[in-house]
Amino acid sequence: MEVREAIQKRRASRKFDTRPIEEDKVMLLIEAMRLSPSCNNNQPWRVVVAKDKESLEKIKVALSKGNAYAKNAPLIFAVCGKFDDDCHLNDRRDYFLFGCGLAVGEMMLQATELGLIAHPIAGYDPLMVKKNLNIPDDYVLITLVNIGYPGTDASLLSEKQVEVETKRPERKPIGDNFFKGSWGNPLV
Repeated sequence: MEVREAIQKRRASRKFDTRPIEEDKVMLLIEAMRLSPSCNNNQPWRVVVAKDKESLEKIKVALSKGNAYAKNAPLIFAVCGKFDDDCHLNDRRDYFLFGCGLAVGEMMLQATELGLIAHPIAGYDPLMVKKNLNIPDDYVLITLVNIGYPGTDASLLSEKQVEVETKRPERKPIGDNFFKGSWGNPLV
């Protein structure tokens, strides 16, 4: 699959098949993150890979009601980082967040190529997940990435979530986010 095709095809679907993901595919996802770029090659990401019943349950008990669908995910990456593990920049730029985001983005494209869904979420109790997974207090639990094969079970989805599953959400026009030469001058 070409990168452009993976970008076009990637979706944060919520319908997961519960079957386990093969170990070789899990390792390809990990390798995509491991090879991701970072400031001075600091590699600030720390990832708890939850794929056994016990570790998955330690995460799933902390999901918000709106993310109940993630209970079907057979694999969850708990992505963490901390300020001291990456470049220290001025103007409040906590660069570890950017580095971890890059790693997740590359992993999501790899997941798409493998026929998997990789859906990052923010709706969970981070303190509960950190406690349950023994994540040190000085780390930020940035996101949980729910990973699995596409499924058909919509029973854990809200009406709105079912509707969103049928088509790609609208994107803002280029001129809303991209500026030509200076802020506020729409690119197109």
